[in-house]
Amino acid sequence: MDTLSYKTVSANSKTAQKEWLLVDADGQSLGRLASEVAKLIRGKHKTNFTPHVDCGDNVIVINAEKIQLTGKKWSDKEYMRHTGYPGGQRTLTATELFGKDPSRLVEKAVKGMLPKNKLGRALFKNLYVYVGTEHKHEAQKPKVINFND
Repeated sequence: MDTLSYKTVSANSKTAQKEWLLVDADGQSLGRLASEVAKLIRGKHKTNFTPHVDCGDNVIVINAEKIQLTGKKWSDKEYMRHTGYPGGQRTLTATELFGKDPSRLVEKAVKGMLPKNKLGRALFKNLYVYVGTEHKHEAQKPKVINFND
């Protein structure tokens, strides 16, 4: 006999209701924007959040070139990588990375806030960052999310 009147419901790939969300990065601080976008991608804002399942939304970020960094972060913040060879550590400042591709600055910030495992790599594929206001996901009819409110 089942005496429980409630059960813990876990989301899975079939029951997850994924939406498309549009975020405007114009005038936003990089870290604050990235943490909110990471929550949306992860699905932590949903009632059926399950930590080991991709139950988050697809997020489109536009106007990546209008992101803000406070203080001296444009010159002092460094992004490191390694070539794989001895002595192959390379660094780029935020200004240099922004000059190459402004969308990579937002992508790196969001990726650093996702889990460092297979799930995090799968979740990162739900992020789409664009320079300017044009994007190719009009057919998905994304809902506009405003973080200023």
